[in-house]
Amino acid sequence: MLRSRALRRDFGESVPARRPVPGPAAYYRGALRLVAEPGTRFRYTDHGPTALGQLVEDVTGEPFAGYLRRHVFEPLGMTDSTLVRAEVDRARLATGYRLGRRGVVPVAERHWVTAGASNAYSTPRDIGRYLAALLGGGANEHGAVLRPGTLAAMFAPQYQPDPRLPGMGLAFFRATVGGHRVVEHQGLLPGFDSQIFLAPDDGVAVMAFTNGTRRGALWLPAETSGLLGRLLGVSADAVRPDVPQHPEVWADLCGRYRLRGPLSDVRMRGFMGAGAQVFVRGGRLRLRFLTPVPQLLGGFELFPDDGADPDVFRLDLGRFGMDGGLRIAFARGPDGRPTTIHFDLMPVSVDRSAGHRTAAPRRTSLRTGG
Repeated sequence: MLRSRALRRDFGESVPARRPVPGPAAYYRGALRLVAEPGTRFRYTDHGPTALGQLVEDVTGEPFAGYLRRHVFEPLGMTDSTLVRAEVDRARLATGYRLGRRGVVPVAERHWVTAGASNAYSTPRDIGRYLAALLGGGANEHGAVLRPGTLAAMFAPQYQPDPRLPGMGLAFFRATVGGHRVVEHQGLLPGFDSQIFLAPDDGVAVMAFTNGTRRGALWLPAETSGLLGRLLGVSADAVRPDVPQHPEVWADLCGRYRLRGPLSDVRMRGFMGAGAQVFVRGGRLRLRFLTPVPQLLGGFELFPDDGADPDVFRLDLGRFGMDGGLRIAFARGPDGRPTTIHFDLMPVSVDRSAGHRTAAPRRTSLRTGG
């Protein structure tokens, strides 16, 4: 079992419920550190939105929670939404649970420092009104909060390292379901998992919430996107057995690819470890993530996903409940050699390690701390 404080689901961004919540100035000790130049790579973080929340306070002179209430929640009729815990009726507050081998265990309530990225209390009705505004160009039946052009910019690709993959908008992940453009985002807190998926061009959205699940971060997005597909009358993207393999390119693709960013990037390294390795085993091209997690270290077969492009593949992630799989694209340099793998996942990229090329994986012994 992988046990590490660095991989806790709160990532050190929360405090026990009875403790005072430090403001951003105290939490960040008066300074922010730039870990990636904008537009150079993806890094999942709650700290960017938290900094934006503080900027809202600095510019408006109004507490961030109050600003959201007056400019977002109240105009959209989200009367049960707030960032202030004291405003929540304890009798209506859901309890999060952890499902383990010994049964169901309640998760202790915690308060979040990264208020710009989390710490909101809401209800399914209010989130439904929020989704209606996202489908309505920034307005629902109660009021408006954004111009249609602003919302369109949020859904458009603002970071797209490879044109063969959807990329990312402003705070929204982009994807396709059966050829339909969709945007989505997931919520993860200890004891809670949530997901929204919406198809802006079709006026359809779905949401899902749970306060107790196992591996919800893996299967909940797949279930929600599958439900959206059924509402749209299309099938989710999946492995395509009709696209032929191209073994002649396999030797070029094989090798190790390192994950961009520092070792302190625990969110991504908790999933992908040091990066990925592409190799051939049993006459099949495979990819594995260089992580101590056994299910990922074992590897996945790479299935061609574009008949006109032999560098585009799909990983079958059915074992995790992700029936749509994961699309990846190999990018090549001016010399025609593969340099990078781009994943349709957040979206993450890994770069070819210099001088490393293998056709089969070496035996590796990994240990995790107990």
